[in-house]
Amino acid sequence: MAELAKITIQESPNVNAGGEAANAQEVQANEELSHTPTLFAEPVFHIGTFTVTNALLNSWIVVFAIVIISFFIRRKISIIPKGLQNFFEIVLEGALNMVDSVTGAREKTMRFMPVVLPLFIFILLNNWLGIFPGVGSIGFIEQSEGHKVFVPLFRGATADLNTTLALALMAVVLSHIFGVVSTSAWSHFNKFINVKLFLELPKKIFKEKEYTAIFTNPIQFFVGIIELIGEFSKVASLSFRLFGNIFAGEVLLGAMAAIFAYVVPIPFMFFEIIVGIVQALIFAMLTLVFLTVMSTKHDGHEAH
Repeated sequence: MAELAKITIQESPNVNAGGEAANAQEVQANEELSHTPTLFAEPVFHIGTFTVTNALLNSWIVVFAIVIISFFIRRKISIIPKGLQNFFEIVLEGALNMVDSVTGAREKTMRFMPVVLPLFIFILLNNWLGIFPGVGSIGFIEQSEGHKVFVPLFRGATADLNTTLALALMAVVLSHIFGVVSTSAWSHFNKFINVKLFLELPKKIFKEKEYTAIFTNPIQFFVGIIELIGEFSKVASLSFRLFGNIFAGEVLLGAMAAIFAYVVPIPFMFFEIIVGIVQALIFAMLTLVFLTVMSTKHDGHEAH
């Protein structure tokens, strides 16, 4: 939320030693203390040459919280579930069934679940932490280009494009790793740059008399190139969708809090809680779809 504070200092007329009034002089010193939402994360401190930003700090807090909660849950697990373990088992069973509806097999679900579920939890907690009291309002003041700038100590990690871009790259790269493991490096490579189409072209023309291959094989080759370009669009789509929704929500809450300090922003906070769940679910489910497609589509192509 943009904030602006101006300090004006005015001096009274001076009187010289002879009793004559000097000309009235007005000295104004305007110092601006401002903060505007930025597309990048602001540096908070340095560890050697490594820069720690406020978004990275939030990410570390979320990771630390996940580790601590997981440790305590692991200690409380028993053969006969009771209390919170019942709740978590119901949630886990529901998540398994949802993933089954995408993968179509429990075996693949168990292979992808350790990737998709932690990703969902990490994004969800980062989305919610962005609207936590103190995030964006607790910070320090630094001098920048002749004026004072307020730098928040904490910032929602998913409201930083660097974080969402890193998550999207991880999701797409993992989908290719699973694709290579599920089939082979050669098969996965030919999905995008299909060299086999040209290698088998003489056989189809002279031996099998399929003269249409002269036209269809080059077309299929360029379709693979288009799919390769589509992999880059996946990164852009995943990163900008998550970043845009969370960043816009924080700006909206800041604007509403500036206009109406009490009561009115509360419904928007509940709305952002729902948006945080939806965006985390969308990101996780799209990652699951990418993993499933990369690990199953080749099998059908090779069988054909």
